Amino acid sequence: MPRAGLNPQIVVREAAVLADEVGYHKLTLAALANRLGVALPSLYKHIKGADALAQKLSALTTAELAEEMTTAAAGRSREDALRAVATAYRSYARRHPGRYPAAQRVPDPTDPAHVAASERAVGVVFAILRGYGIEGDSAVDGARMFRAAVHGFVALEAAGDFGLPREVDRSFEQMITALGVAFAAWPGRGDVD
Repeated sequence: MPRAGLNPQIVVREAAVLADEVGYHKLTLAALANRLGVALPSLYKHIKGADALAQKLSALTTAELAEEMTTAAAGRSREDALRAVATAYRSYARRHPGRYPAAQRVPDPTDPAHVAASERAVGVVFAILRGYGIEGDSAVDGARMFRAAVHGFVALEAAGDFGLPREVDRSFEQMITALGVAFAAWPGRGDVD
């Protein structure tokens, strides 16, 4: 019999908290069962296994990140929106170092909530790019550039891989400014390739 009050949503939320405490790659079903006070076999009544947990955790973190990005973009355009969204993205990753890596998983096409959360996050970036006149296939390229730059920065920062003697925040600000310049001069803006 499942523990009273325990359901898949609680299991996933507790997994997110645990991931932030121990790290995403150290999150195990055994550790989660222990935290929840259930035997490991009992946990399978709420989650099908490690891959299912990773997928559900990805859906949760993607939805959280999309919400923060959407809120940051509200009422802003172009570089103001770009800076606000990138800063919100970085802030989320800093506050949730264990769950953030889960957001990098490709959405499960059989999970409509996960797909919707991913589309919402990408939609925020597409809206910023439309402000620069970048649409169609060019917007896909621009969104990939945004993600590669911001995620790359966040991942390197989290790993402690910025060792040069320059303030990291200043480098982040310069990167966002450079992205804005690149988007303003984007070749073939509006082209549908």
